[in-house]
Amino acid sequence: MMTGQEYIESLKQLKRPVYYRGRIIEDVVEHPAFRPHINAAAVTYDLAHDPEQGSLATTTSHLTGQPISRFTHIHHSAQDLVTKVKLMRTLGRQTGTCFQRCVGFDGLNAVYGVTFEMDQKEGTNYHQRFLEYLKYIQAHDLMVDGAMTDPKGDRSRSPGQQADPDFYLHVVERRADGIVVQGAKAQQTGAINSHEVLVMPTAAMDPADADYAVSFAVPANTPGLTFIFGRQANDTRREEGEIDQGNAQFGIMGGEALIVFDNVFVPWERVFMCGEYGYTGLLVERFASYHRQNYGGCKTGVADVLVGAAYTAAQYQGTERAAHIRDKLTEMVHLAETLYACSIACSAEGRPTPSGQYFVDPLLANTAKLNTTRFIYEIARLVHDIAGGLIATLPSEQDLRHPEIGPYVAKYFQGVAEVPMEHRFRICRLIENMTANTALVESMHGAGSPQAQRIMILRQANLEEKKALATRLAGIPNTQEKP
Repeated sequence: MMTGQEYIESLKQLKRPVYYRGRIIEDVVEHPAFRPHINAAAVTYDLAHDPEQGSLATTTSHLTGQPISRFTHIHHSAQDLVTKVKLMRTLGRQTGTCFQRCVGFDGLNAVYGVTFEMDQKEGTNYHQRFLEYLKYIQAHDLMVDGAMTDPKGDRSRSPGQQADPDFYLHVVERRADGIVVQGAKAQQTGAINSHEVLVMPTAAMDPADADYAVSFAVPANTPGLTFIFGRQANDTRREEGEIDQGNAQFGIMGGEALIVFDNVFVPWERVFMCGEYGYTGLLVERFASYHRQNYGGCKTGVADVLVGAAYTAAQYQGTERAAHIRDKLTEMVHLAETLYACSIACSAEGRPTPSGQYFVDPLLANTAKLNTTRFIYEIARLVHDIAGGLIATLPSEQDLRHPEIGPYVAKYFQGVAEVPMEHRFRICRLIENMTANTALVESMHGAGSPQAQRIMILRQANLEEKKALATRLAGIPNTQEKP
């Protein structure tokens, strides 16, 4: 298993076209727009070597019997699923942001189970191909970008009905040695600093969409791939100074990118679905549920940092003993722990799939993510309430360092006398950058927008069973009557 520094060094060898703000970036490792995201992912590698917490980040491969990173592992027990959530919270606490490897982790697990079931029913050999790929990922401790989201174009139309067929990634040629694909994957977390791209279909499909029912993996430097890095709030601050970034070491969110596939060749040994449209819905559901499981882990870890930041801000301004401040801190902790409990529950209730791999309880996993779309916003609101308007109106770090006006900034933004003004400045910037930008949008739309969770929750709710409970207690005969 690599260390964090070895991971960073490995990225220097990964040459591919990356664009940011209209320019091609030759060295993403040292560029200030990318380095914080790389540092956050590097923590996942270093944790595996931590003498106290390394057991969270490591396990044994069921394929080779060798020690591996948990991020390349296939869940084989409910305890595996629980440990994953604990790992997510630990990393969220250490980085205060997205550490990016869980998307590929969930993709590996989703494709593993679905290819097994596809082979059992269809007589294909996708699962064996995937096992060889998984061994390669485990042996080299590679970071995988789980690429599911397509641009989608007109969302009232299916993939095959789009005005431009490239709005969904699709197969344009089948050859004796592999396939050629065209299209894009959007909003790809950690794509710039991943070694591999694991592609999955983005929706359930029908026979007319068979060319879009495709799953495969390619190295990130495969010819025909282009990466266009997305903007984030306050991203130019990374080129201006350190304090104004808020979280200069690890940044905000996961560094999302658009990946363009321009006639990309994929050899058959790396193709895990090609035309089997009947399994696309299953693959999406498996991936989405695994990914929604995460949010009560990673977001709770981030919430732990926010609670600490809010408490610190209150101390720095002399309000920490006020009853209403303590009540708000209590509410923040309550919301965070509720998120965590739901993710732990969906993991503990996990059950084996036909492959022997364990899958989360999908109803509870979707509930965890739907709660995230509300609770993280409420936690952010409470932090804003506690910290005050200063988090949105502070002068810049350049003003603070200025020889003439810097003393004014230091004087008039001083809080309690015992705390240096710069400390107050720093905690306010951390709060601003964690709560007033991309982080909240990701809490809403990451792993699917709220309506996607509502659809899955209703699908899993078993309303007829609940109706039977009520009618039995009410003394109504057991019938299938409907109004």
